[in-house]
Amino acid sequence: MFDALSDRLGSVFDRLKGRGALSEQDVRDAMREVRIALLEADVALPVVRRFIDEVTEKAVGQNVLKSITPGQQVVKIVNDALIEMLGGEDVPGLDLNAAPPVVILMVGLQGSGKTTTTAKLAKLLKEKQGKKVLMASLDVNRPAAQEQLRVLGEQVGVATLPIIEGQQPTEITTRALQSAKLQAIDVLLLDTAGRLHVDTALMDEMKAVAAISNPRETLLVVDSLTGQDAVNVAQSFSGQVNLTGVVLTRMDGDARGGAALSMRHVTGKPIKFAGTGEKLDALEVFQPSRVASRILGMGDIVSIVEKAAQAIEAEEAERMAERMAKGQFDMNDLRSQLRQMQKMGGLGALAGMMPGMKKAKAAMQQSGMDDKVLARMDAIIGSMTPKERAKPDLLNAKRKIRIANGSGVQVQDVNKLLKMHQEMERAMKQIKKMGGLGGLAKMFGKGGLGAAMPGLGGGAGGGGLPGLGGGGLPSNLGDLLKK
Repeated sequence: MFDALSDRLGSVFDRLKGRGALSEQDVRDAMREVRIALLEADVALPVVRRFIDEVTEKAVGQNVLKSITPGQQVVKIVNDALIEMLGGEDVPGLDLNAAPPVVILMVGLQGSGKTTTTAKLAKLLKEKQGKKVLMASLDVNRPAAQEQLRVLGEQVGVATLPIIEGQQPTEITTRALQSAKLQAIDVLLLDTAGRLHVDTALMDEMKAVAAISNPRETLLVVDSLTGQDAVNVAQSFSGQVNLTGVVLTRMDGDARGGAALSMRHVTGKPIKFAGTGEKLDALEVFQPSRVASRILGMGDIVSIVEKAAQAIEAEEAERMAERMAKGQFDMNDLRSQLRQMQKMGGLGALAGMMPGMKKAKAAMQQSGMDDKVLARMDAIIGSMTPKERAKPDLLNAKRKIRIANGSGVQVQDVNKLLKMHQEMERAMKQIKKMGGLGGLAKMFGKGGLGAAMPGLGGGAGGGGLPGLGGGGLPSNLGDLLKK
């Protein structure tokens, strides 16, 4: 979502950091470009004015301009201001500290993704917090809306309130509360009806439901692709309903990001969650500091680690650790790494979260490289016999032709994959020479990641994934992420 804004800000700050000294005029010129970039990203004008005024005031101070690295100092000031704009360092999570059933009211316009978000939130509460959840649809206007929530409930393994034809939203709410109490439900999610626009009937219905259910949380679901209009919708709802937070959907889309950057300032309410895809597990807790880092091209290593923790099974991790300690790495191990990368969102998602990888991501897009390359690599390995996967050295020219034909690729693609495997195998042997994982951990403490893995820094070991021309992402990326 923030790619265009990130590119614009990146070029501004690259010029600032490239100078040894900065004058006040240099800073003001840079802030003028930042202002234009924010306005082009569809950020609300009052938000832009306040942001630029605060940043400029701090950035033209003598302690910044006279510092050893003034360019870096300005970037830090902008980063801090972005975090504040997005909601601050500490974003409160869901307030579930009440006698069960705790009611969460989901509100928003029709088409914003409210019903799907309700199911995503139910799945998150069930799997991450161990809550017993019940969902109820109050949408009696949209055809099959209640049936849609029931189907989604089956997919995420969460109970839904049985449908009774002809009941009105207030009656459904009363029945849902009674059912939640009888079943000892921890959290009751109420999916309210939406409209194509904010009207009196919509607000009256939500107020009546809120009066009966007394919700602990009232979350406004907004489609970030609607741009500045999303901010207007949020403003209308916040004036009528006691909102406690906002959920931005379709954050993985190509919107300009203005809604996310303006929402907190306009509504005064925190963005609590962000929908990052169509799948029912694609809902993330919104972290302002991480989003700000991504916008400024600083990466988001914490999110990568969290994705890795979710994607990697404990038994598989232990098995891989044992093989690493022995310096072993065959095609089965490589296949496991590729599949973990797919589970973590693919190459594009990982590149977007790694510091300094914006150019690599752009190179991937220009070369037409996408996550299909991971599937092709998996197909190549799948065309090998179990013996060949365990001992890649057996692969002669005849075997390579058979594998290429079996996986629908060229022999050159098979050779690229084998080269990638050789580099990763070499890295495993280096780890063994360093004393295994224990020795590697000591080197992390002394010389950092680059000292332990020269290939990561673009040195002698950096070969890159096939299609990146030998640069870009390190070929042992999967192993580095795994650790």
